[in-house]
Amino acid sequence: MKLLISALMAGFLGASACASTIMVVPVFEPLSLHGTDGDEAISDTGEALQACVMPRPMALTGAFPEVLVDAIRRPHAIPTNNPNYQVQEANLLVLANIGIRAEMATEGLAVTMDVSQLSIPPEVDLTARQILKLAIVALRKTLEEYQRPQPNPLAVNLVIEGADEAKAGLRDLNVTFVIGEIPASGN
Repeated sequence: MKLLISALMAGFLGASACASTIMVVPVFEPLSLHGTDGDEAISDTGEALQACVMPRPMALTGAFPEVLVDAIRRPHAIPTNNPNYQVQEANLLVLANIGIRAEMATEGLAVTMDVSQLSIPPEVDLTARQILKLAIVALRKTLEEYQRPQPNPLAVNLVIEGADEAKAGLRDLNVTFVIGEIPASGN
């Protein structure tokens, strides 16, 4: 009897693992260029920063587009062929300990960036505001790629959470925007 139950459970688990959809998608990340000679790059925010927003392919499964938002904060060691480049982490959200999460709501995608544990390492010559602006660019670009083939636009509401009095000015980065084309009315 135990053998029969074990076989049924193994078959069920195997079938559910095969039923998961895996999609390879571009995920844009806010990246630090510390440890490189790219210290005067004009970033996607229009500033000369030692940082940029770049995509990398990821094979993801789960609820889309929420899983895309989670993926923006994945650890990222930039591959190199130079033994002098020894940076172990380049993702600014990871480096600065900024959380990001998303949840679909009736009015659209609710995204939260949590700055309660914010701590910028000394080798990263950026402000919290600059890092968050780059993260918002990464979020927009990631969602634009995802939304391109979708039939309906996606409303996004981004909230900065965990900003104490010292970080209260970061709350003005809260933003609402729409990704994708809004269908023309049939008039």
